[in-house]
Amino acid sequence: MAGVIGSISCSRRVLLGAALAAGLIFSGHGMAEAAPKTTLTLGMTIEPAGLDPTIAAPVAIGQVTWQNIFEGLTTIDRDGKVQPQLAESWEISPDGKTYTFKLRQGVKFHDGEAFDSSVAKFSIDRARGADSVNPQKRYFASIDAVEMPDPATLVLKLKEPAGSLLYWLGWPSSSMVAPKSAENNKTAPVGTGPFRFVNWAKGDKVELAKNPDYWNKDVAVKLEAATFRFIGDPQAQAAALKAGDVDAFPEFAAPELVSSFEGDSRLVTVIGNTELKVVAGMNNARKPFDDKRVRQALMMAVDRAGVVEGAWSGYGTPIGSHYTPNDRGYIDLTGTYPYDPEKAKALLEEAGYPDGFTFTIKTPQMAYAQRTSQVLQAMLAEIGVTMNIETTEFPAKWVADVLKAADYDMTIVAHAEPMDIDIYARDPYYFNYKNPAFGDVLKKVELTADPTEQEKLYGEAQTILANDVPALFLFVMPKLGIWDGKVKGLWENEPIPSNVLTEVYWEE
Repeated sequence: MAGVIGSISCSRRVLLGAALAAGLIFSGHGMAEAAPKTTLTLGMTIEPAGLDPTIAAPVAIGQVTWQNIFEGLTTIDRDGKVQPQLAESWEISPDGKTYTFKLRQGVKFHDGEAFDSSVAKFSIDRARGADSVNPQKRYFASIDAVEMPDPATLVLKLKEPAGSLLYWLGWPSSSMVAPKSAENNKTAPVGTGPFRFVNWAKGDKVELAKNPDYWNKDVAVKLEAATFRFIGDPQAQAAALKAGDVDAFPEFAAPELVSSFEGDSRLVTVIGNTELKVVAGMNNARKPFDDKRVRQALMMAVDRAGVVEGAWSGYGTPIGSHYTPNDRGYIDLTGTYPYDPEKAKALLEEAGYPDGFTFTIKTPQMAYAQRTSQVLQAMLAEIGVTMNIETTEFPAKWVADVLKAADYDMTIVAHAEPMDIDIYARDPYYFNYKNPAFGDVLKKVELTADPTEQEKLYGEAQTILANDVPALFLFVMPKLGIWDGKVKGLWENEPIPSNVLTEVYWEE
């Protein structure tokens, strides 16, 4: 869903200000070194509507709970790679249709319920069942049967090979939940992770505490407590950081305010990559967007560098397809239809629109969407195309009008899910884009577990989209992190939307 991995790490770190000197405190006995803090207050722009990532799509849920409260059979590390988690190992049959997982023993949920193959089966059956509301239910569709030969063994029998299964099992939506507590996870989540849920003060904060019984003794969790504070206003975010009321804002919402931290020696600014692909989707079933030449012409009317500057103060990476530099097999396709207004006008004339045309873009109220629309409006005017902007409340009205009803000409949104290039093969989906060749390439991806072959196929898929232009592919939003220079271990990049606290600590 719009928010709605790769082995390539493209982080850029910008440090603003000098590092703090070692902290000292004065006591009645003279000077002594201060003990490092063991609590963290972390800021987020959006408050999640619930705390169970297995029943709802908004990424803010996983940004609070994934890897902190909830864990999966596998996980995705900070480099975007699949790693074992509650499953310590697995075997895949030669035909790719049977996955046998060896589960970790001695793992317990925060309420004391044991994790074993029956719990894993419950979680997966809940996600794939007829009544499932799991946001990624489609990724469980290939599972034909779930077997549990013994408490430490889980077997997944597939209808057909699913080469990305281990990756999907690491997502927040694939978190393991327990039969006794699953029903209440939306407001009182119970998982197996390094932190326990303590309290949720709606409209303000979620509080977590260290899980003293955490199963993974190889991980030295140093934080005793963590608080997620929800602050929507960018000016208030900046003020909270400067006052020390918030220790970290891993996704600072106002790029235009980043320079205001330059004189602060306590705070650092870390610019990394995300999966947030900003695209202007077109209704490929509605005139004139049903003509590929029109879509290509609009793409050539767009100066991506100008969009990044105008929409997000120059922070961002231009893209030529629905793919990011984080993702395996990424190809830079921004040169497929580069900025060329004269060629754009000629192609529009060829398509039968010598005088341009008029249409409406339904734009969510978020800052990036509003700013990008205004920049696009000016650029398209240069080739004689009039774009009217209609602000559309997100998520409710946008989901109803655009995502579900596909009642729109053009829209704009940042798609947050990693490796979601498959959305262009879904039928129905709001783009109304249909290209059987594209769907065939994605099917081949799932028929192989060979990473090299998958990367080659993903390259083919990217190229098809870059040529067909079902959406105007604009840029990847950066991860603008601002935090106390003594806070270590936060993820610089975001191969999956998250705020993983397992390795976070305060430097002495």
